[in-house]
Amino acid sequence: MRNDKENVIVEKAIQFSLKVIKYCEILEQDRKYVIAKQLLRSGTSIGANIFEAQNAESKADFVHKMKVAAKEASETFYWLILCERSESYQFDLQVKNDLEDIIRILSKIIATSKG
Repeated sequence: MRNDKENVIVEKAIQFSLKVIKYCEILEQDRKYVIAKQLLRSGTSIGANIFEAQNAESKADFVHKMKVAAKEASETFYWLILCERSESYQFDLQVKNDLEDIIRILSKIIATSKG
């Protein structure tokens, strides 16, 4: 397996997943179970798909897995917007900013990998 510390998107995805886990724990403490569950699933799925793409069977498989990660990132962004706009939810702007950074990187990777 590759040294993932050298791979910027893998490392950013792992760090993002850890932030999402912490944030979802806060939401659960506030009894926001439904959103917490959705956000935890989609937010950690981004990194899982990016990680899986590192061992893709082909360039097409790599692009497909990165596109799935981008879709999960889009869904995660939706849940974060709901948290941000809801008066009764705690919100961490840094989590949203980190996600925007990941989305930008994913878009560049997908665009350059299509060839």
